[in-house]
Amino acid sequence: MDKFRMIFQFLQSNQESFMNGICGIMALASAQMYSAFDFNCPCLPGYNMAYSVGILLAPPLVLFLLGLVMNNNVSMLAEEWKRPPGRRAKDPAVLRYMFCSMAQRALIAPVVWVAVTLLDGKCFLCAFCTAVPVAALGNGSLAPGLPAPELARLLARVPCPEIYDGDWLLAREVAVRYLRCISQALGWSFVLLTTLLAFVVRSVRPCFTQAAFLKSKYWSHYIDIERKLFDETCTEHAKAFAKVCIQQFFEAMNQDLELGHAHGATATAAAAPDAHSPADGAEEEREKLRGITDQGAVNRLLTSWHKCKPPLRLGQEEPLMSNGWVGGGPRPARKEVATYFSKV
Repeated sequence: MDKFRMIFQFLQSNQESFMNGICGIMALASAQMYSAFDFNCPCLPGYNMAYSVGILLAPPLVLFLLGLVMNNNVSMLAEEWKRPPGRRAKDPAVLRYMFCSMAQRALIAPVVWVAVTLLDGKCFLCAFCTAVPVAALGNGSLAPGLPAPELARLLARVPCPEIYDGDWLLAREVAVRYLRCISQALGWSFVLLTTLLAFVVRSVRPCFTQAAFLKSKYWSHYIDIERKLFDETCTEHAKAFAKVCIQQFFEAMNQDLELGHAHGATATAAAAPDAHSPADGAEEEREKLRGITDQGAVNRLLTSWHKCKPPLRLGQEEPLMSNGWVGGGPRPARKEVATYFSKV
């Protein structure tokens, strides 16, 4: 368990590197999925285009949604977007920065799928086989004599060599090479455009809006860290709350047992007291509760944190009320410590 805890803490402290690794793994998985996918073109004029468009767009959409789901910042973004403003205004620039950061990572696997699909050429061949220029690549003298439905039926069978019977009109290998050449050209153009776009977004854009970029990045990190620290503080409070509750239960049961066994009171009184009393441990746990000692107070605290988070202004001396506003109570007493020095 200690090893798993160390691994989990390492992943939490290096969340950005971890998410980049996850996106890289998903990109490789998308390429492997396409290579293992059995592409079967229906070879029918009314279904080739629909099947090809579905294969080209549906898996990237699924991969994009998976990339967003696997990102831990999705819930943080939704919480920050839907929370009441309270005493802390919501900055749209920070929300845009958070969404763009998640979308950039989530788009890696879909881009790889589309690029691999276009470079392979099967999907493009199935979609546009009926648009091959027969007059330029085949026997143009026979094409005008065929009805349009019959010509579309013959060309729709180009991706299926076992049922294609139109070699007298157009050689299948010529049509396949022609369409795959166009598909690969589109694939490399897509890769080039996405690479240039990523370069502009990651490198050039911060140079023109450096101040706004730094502000959005800082407050995005702040929201993430604040949420983690709040969760850790709530976990510590819940542990202390549970310990005190269990200790009180056992103490109450002990008193009931002592009342039921009054004949053993003499022997209990004669026993030597322990050096470390359980009350000391209970007091330490009560200090961790920070005065929140019942379920209603905990619920009010959590509701106040959601509806009215404290303002981003440090050095505030006035305590916060239950609704998060300043004031509403006496200031906490300050402890004075006197230190004496003596020369020997």
